[in-house]
Amino acid sequence: MKVVITGGAGFIGRRLARRILEKGSLAGPDGKPAAVTRLVLFDMAEAGGFDDHRVETVSGDVADRATVDRLIGDDTASIFHLAAIVSAQAEEDYDLGMRINLDGTRNVLEAARALPQTPRLVFASSVAVYGGADLPEVVTDATPVTPLTSYGAAKACGEQLVSDMSRKGYVDGRSLRLPTIAVRTGRPNRAASTWVSSMIREPLCGEDMTVPVTADSAMSLLSPRRVVDAFITAHETPAERIGDWRSMVLSGITVTAGEIAEAVERNRGNRKVGEIRFAPDPAIQRIVDGWPRGTRGERAEALGIAADGSIDEIVRHFIEDDLDNQMQGIF
Repeated sequence: MKVVITGGAGFIGRRLARRILEKGSLAGPDGKPAAVTRLVLFDMAEAGGFDDHRVETVSGDVADRATVDRLIGDDTASIFHLAAIVSAQAEEDYDLGMRINLDGTRNVLEAARALPQTPRLVFASSVAVYGGADLPEVVTDATPVTPLTSYGAAKACGEQLVSDMSRKGYVDGRSLRLPTIAVRTGRPNRAASTWVSSMIREPLCGEDMTVPVTADSAMSLLSPRRVVDAFITAHETPAERIGDWRSMVLSGITVTAGEIAEAVERNRGNRKVGEIRFAPDPAIQRIVDGWPRGTRGERAEALGIAADGSIDEIVRHFIEDDLDNQMQGIF
């Protein structure tokens, strides 16, 4: 079977690709396990570093309908739609954000709709669909969707499209509302939450880090390991267990920026670490203050999608999985 990952050159897309290759098979449109014979990684940049005959890399713009139609041909059985412009960049450039995050999502769905079979589709949504002065400290599946950023608004629209096209039988979709993912490898990006990964990654590599929020700023975190697990589990779960409501929030652990700094210190070992300083940036602080401090995804948990055990576990996983490559600049 052919599987497509949009955003396949990204941090999570590459990890997801490796997990699928290791697994070797996924549930096909009929629900039965089928061998993955073609794994297509689509992104603006080429996803290099894969030495596997099953992998194809395609460069292009998800907002270009003709490109997406060619990408998702008649033989596509499953789609993981991760391609997006990150939160702060989408807020700064409204047109670009909507073109990629909304128009691009609809392009993927319309291409999937045209297939002769009903493909399984997993959409990477975000807790940015929540917001507002009345936002509870911990959001759940039942919390009203009230985005206060353009990024969150586009993700909320994408969720509705996934649900409606699933209702119509065009796709068999699932939308996962992801909390902040840490620790991301590579260099900082333009996401409003990029500092979370930076304050773990940079100090452990011996670099100083200035945190653009207050030490008591809190948010829900999920590790890359758990996110990839969630994508696979959501894909493999039969539609009847998900039901008509195709969107679900993922549980994360709630930590403050100060607690992250303390976890880095506890797990540093004999490493010489960089200094962590706090210097709030009003623009970033305003965005972060509009996010939920915690997430509890009971529907996802019922499917076997779990949160990390602690912030120390997240830091240790980064040290075990990625620190050596990060310091060598391999990513």
